Amino acid sequence: MKKVLRIVLGLTLVYLVGCTDDFVEVEPDGSNDSDFFNNQAEYESALIGAYDLLQSTFWNVLTGIVASPDYAAGGDSFNYDQPTLQNINLMIHTPAEQNQLRSMWGLMYAGLNRANFILEFKNKTDFAGKDELIAEAYFLRAYYTFELVKNFGNVPLKVGERDGVLRISDVRIFPGDEFSMERVADIATAYSLIEEDLKEAIPNLPVSQDLPYEATQGAAQALLGKVYLYHAKFDQTKYADAATSLNQVISSGQFSLVNGEDYTNLFEGIGENGSEAVFEIQYTGVEPAGWGCIECSQGTYFPQFCGPRSPYDDTTYRAGWGFCLPSVELHDLFEDGDSRKEVTFYDLRDAQDTYSQGRDDTGLFNKKYMPRKADDGVGADPLNYSQNYRSIRYADVLLMAAEAEVQSGGSNAVNYLNAVRARAYGDNSHDYQASEGDLLEAIYTERRKELAGEGHYFYDLVRTNRAEATIDGFTANKNEVFPIPLIELQLAQAEERWGNPGY
Repeated sequence: MKKVLRIVLGLTLVYLVGCTDDFVEVEPDGSNDSDFFNNQAEYESALIGAYDLLQSTFWNVLTGIVASPDYAAGGDSFNYDQPTLQNINLMIHTPAEQNQLRSMWGLMYAGLNRANFILEFKNKTDFAGKDELIAEAYFLRAYYTFELVKNFGNVPLKVGERDGVLRISDVRIFPGDEFSMERVADIATAYSLIEEDLKEAIPNLPVSQDLPYEATQGAAQALLGKVYLYHAKFDQTKYADAATSLNQVISSGQFSLVNGEDYTNLFEGIGENGSEAVFEIQYTGVEPAGWGCIECSQGTYFPQFCGPRSPYDDTTYRAGWGFCLPSVELHDLFEDGDSRKEVTFYDLRDAQDTYSQGRDDTGLFNKKYMPRKADDGVGADPLNYSQNYRSIRYADVLLMAAEAEVQSGGSNAVNYLNAVRARAYGDNSHDYQASEGDLLEAIYTERRKELAGEGHYFYDLVRTNRAEATIDGFTANKNEVFPIPLIELQLAQAEERWGNPGY
């Protein structure tokens, strides 16, 4: 059962850093920090608040999808109705963008700061199980920081040494700190900071959790392996570290690929939190959502972007807004007999008169995250669907491990690749053969197919230095990251200190 995550601590959980200065003069509503963290229940409430911001990461997923060459932005044919997404799709985005990029910037810092609120007071009160709770806070800080770094580069952070190792400071970012905070030295250093948080978390995280939203040891090991792969763009010795961490997830036996009907239902409500779920972002539609604070919802409206434009009616799917449209080229990459084709694409090419064709229409839709009628949330607006986001799947772990093994001279890459292919085809008829060509390229292609529509391909292209050759309009040494929104730079008086190169 999903657990509703609630914002429980009022102003003491700082929501945005730099997005607005309206909160500076607001009187605190509820306990202030010096009166908090007196017992286990208060720590647990703060931890739920830190998990809560994961639900806002649907903005990151949507943005990553439209940045990919495999998906068009879509939208209204006559109006630039989502200019940030549409500009990113064309690689013409600038620091003047707001909307999604500004939400990503502010909300990921808010999540980081909520984790830091716990860590700042980690030694105040002792109780049984506190080590695990603190480990979850380190995992969450690593998760939010990773989202910031992969999207914006070497972002500003408070850092300091502990035991001779550079770490993210266990102190919150307060209003006014933005005027003195500096960017981390470089992106490689930023990834090192994230790795240290995960290495701190892993020993104290349990193998399994009672509640599906909570991070496990396997989730932290998988995220660490992923961060190492991103770090390897700058330091190839990190491939061996990635292989070690990802192999630990695989050898644990805690996860497995689902097959047959279970795979067909993997992205349905009945497929959530199964054996393939290494880490899922939980959503629920039990509370109404409103346009005044979309991120305050406990649901997601990412699926609403992905459905065919109204008027459209179907027994299973609702009409949406016609964004994140798969390309025909991606569709044709899937061979006959590949069960992923049916799961990945909703094909209306022979029924394009049944919906309103918008910008970039291909007749194909992102079926993994289309709006299901069965997942409707309460309320009049389509803002809180209950579809979980599969942040790290076991198939992703296998393919990351395969890549790391090839790059570090390991011997398990073919077995991991073949496991994913065997699930897709139902047998071993498509096992890798040397006649296919380069093994690493085969793994890259398999990731492109396996994870299509889940928001990973753009970042894969960037971290493996293939983006410039693959994405139309991509400018090297610029578009690897998104621009820090201009309004944030201005509010922090940091246009020169923080601005990303090329923007």
